Amino acid sequence: MRRLDFQRSDETTMLATAARLRAIMATRRSVRSFSPDPVPRELVEAALEIASSAPSGAHRQPWTFVVVADPEERRRIREAAEEEERAFYTDRAPQEWLRALAPLGTDDVKTHLTDAPWLVVMFRHRWTVGPDGSRSKNYYSSESCGIAAGFLIAALHQMGLATLPHTPSPMGFLSEILQRPEHEQPYLVLPVGYPAADAVVPDIARKPLDEVVVWR
Repeated sequence: MRRLDFQRSDETTMLATAARLRAIMATRRSVRSFSPDPVPRELVEAALEIASSAPSGAHRQPWTFVVVADPEERRRIREAAEEEERAFYTDRAPQEWLRALAPLGTDDVKTHLTDAPWLVVMFRHRWTVGPDGSRSKNYYSSESCGIAAGFLIAALHQMGLATLPHTPSPMGFLSEILQRPEHEQPYLVLPVGYPAADAVVPDIARKPLDEVVVWR
């Protein structure tokens, strides 16, 4: 154990920081049309370092981020994802789920997988493999990955980049294409880049705070 390095701020500064962050995050939107303009690798690295600072069960950090820039690999990922999505929209998805998706205008065409300059594919570690090949359980690995993904999305947005959380189902093709070991399970695909000049987003609103918060 070591002493916590913590600098307490005055309330005026804290409120100003909260207002600034609230204004920035209020503009975050999931973007489905990306520009192919390049994004410096250093920005993606910085965001991934922030994501990896997220809390995790027993501090296991049960994740691997595979960053894909190679056009051929992204093409293969898109083809496989669109095949699964076609099956989802035509056969697998219950009507209730399709009705919920309708206002968002989603379909089986996933141009973001080849248009965005970077794809970050997050894998969840179902267990940890020791140097001797032994396995040990990871605690709350799904929850831990969800928190880290939130850190990553928030960091990229504050840097001025757009993202789209994408979870094709099933996602086993990602393990095959990206040659990941057995203990890693695909968790999230996150294209990263600038929005296309003609990008549009659904005309939807977020719930007001009094609908999602209960004070007791």
